[in-house]
Amino acid sequence: MVSKSVSSFGKGVIGFFEEAGIITRLLAGIIRSLPRIPKSRRLVLYQMEHIGVNSLPLVLIIAAFTGAVAAWQAAYQLKGIAPLSFLGGAVARAIVTELAPVLTGIVIAGRVGASIAAELGTMKVTEQIDALEIMAVNPIRFLAMPRFVAAVIMLPIIALFASFIAVLGAYVVSNYFLGVSFAVFFNSVKQYFDLFDLFSGLIKTVFFGAFTALLGCHIGLRTEGGAEGVGNSTIRSFVLSAASILILDYILWMILF
Repeated sequence: MVSKSVSSFGKGVIGFFEEAGIITRLLAGIIRSLPRIPKSRRLVLYQMEHIGVNSLPLVLIIAAFTGAVAAWQAAYQLKGIAPLSFLGGAVARAIVTELAPVLTGIVIAGRVGASIAAELGTMKVTEQIDALEIMAVNPIRFLAMPRFVAAVIMLPIIALFASFIAVLGAYVVSNYFLGVSFAVFFNSVKQYFDLFDLFSGLIKTVFFGAFTALLGCHIGLRTEGGAEGVGNSTIRSFVLSAASILILDYILWMILF
């Protein structure tokens, strides 16, 4: 029993490092393809629209209600401890440094990361990727690089919009339900908010976008087993991307703050 457990653990560790090596090779291939961005600009722009513009409505809806809930929660936490004049600064910093980047990353992982895995997985099981290789088209340059670049560019932009809408949602709740005026709310934001908070949140989203696209491409390009394999790849991409975002968030928080 013990030997089987040790053997399973060892296989898991070996499998983890093997997959990490494959992902690293994929990242190296994407980096080598970056000089071809001008020639692949149409592919990159299409992916920027798919990843960024098409995801914006969902992200903004979630951001608005996240800001509203954050205002209620912050007001509850400040009750009996500090006046509500601190509410704007407390909510804005929490939103910009943590809530907006992480929630945006998880939404993109669910909508885009899974989509990438499904698209590339379908191409893999239907042998379309093999056809590209026969035609001397590098699948990493043609398929992975545009998605990676688009995710890295668009996630900070989406997170910036999400932060603005979330703070606006927090203000609406603070003003109409908690009696905090416009001047008091935004004076608090101005007093306690720092531009470094904004930059740190945006830096996080660069890593979130990179990992989401990288994992989606990796899982999609290694899909096997027909339609069932595509479904499993889609689920696996979202699960690993969401877990990676939360782990990265903790690591980056320790580094940046």
